[in-house]
Amino acid sequence: MTEYERPQTPGVVTHDAVVLAGGAARRLGGADKPGVRVGGRALLDRVLAACAGAATTVVVADPRATARPVVWAREEPPGAGPVAALDAGLRRTTAAYVVVLSADLPFLDEETVRRLLSTLQASGTEGVLLTDPGGRDQPLVAAYRSAALRRELAELAAGHGTLAGLPLRVLVAALDLTRVSDPVASFDCDTWDDIAAARSRIREHGNVLDEWISAVKDELGIDLAVDTGILLDLARDAAHGVARPAAPLTTFLVGYAAAQAGGGPEAVAEAARKAAALALRWADEAAAEAGPDAG
Repeated sequence: MTEYERPQTPGVVTHDAVVLAGGAARRLGGADKPGVRVGGRALLDRVLAACAGAATTVVVADPRATARPVVWAREEPPGAGPVAALDAGLRRTTAAYVVVLSADLPFLDEETVRRLLSTLQASGTEGVLLTDPGGRDQPLVAAYRSAALRRELAELAAGHGTLAGLPLRVLVAALDLTRVSDPVASFDCDTWDDIAAARSRIREHGNVLDEWISAVKDELGIDLAVDTGILLDLARDAAHGVARPAAPLTTFLVGYAAAQAGGGPEAVAEAARKAAALALRWADEAAAEAGPDAG
């Protein structure tokens, strides 16, 4: 998909996003790291889902198919490094705040992005970045004031004659930063062992359902916050009170009914409530018919 500007999410500070996705991935043997799948989704698509609230999302890399529309940019020359790539992406943005991300963050989510932005807005500093479990700065999981980035990029270009080859640490060292520890959201995939660890984590019992729902919504292009507890309770009632195959069929019909009613979390909840009440009436009727001596 190509250029797109998303309407801003109510209650979220207006911001853009720059995603750096053009690295060489040497520790992955030169594999296409942004396209490596974790939980059935490309790493790049997982990051794009996390920054979906941005007014404009710029991906600095050669264009490719993505689950969400983006603006494409490329540093000159290609492969000139993260500072040059950030400069190229920032040139395609206009918001006062910008979220800067790498394309290899399997556990980044929208809540973390919102937390970065709200902390930045409240702190008065020039940037907020996550730190990893070892306390190391992760400047590519961060939110910055765009003016501060542009100021330092201009000074670096003037002082060095080029941004090519400069490490990110020389850029962020000049900024007034706030740091937030988040060992999960800051986890990035540099090696195949990291990829394996990420794939294992999302299949853990406590994570797998949320991961699956997020993946399905992304695959189907659905941007809807649904109370999964309501649907799971409905599926349980339909399976126990009617018949096991009734669970998936009923939840499908609830989704269809909610769409017919205009969609939205309220429509889903109302359709689920009606179907759950029917399933309970069905079960009560069956129990009454069976009589006290049944079983």
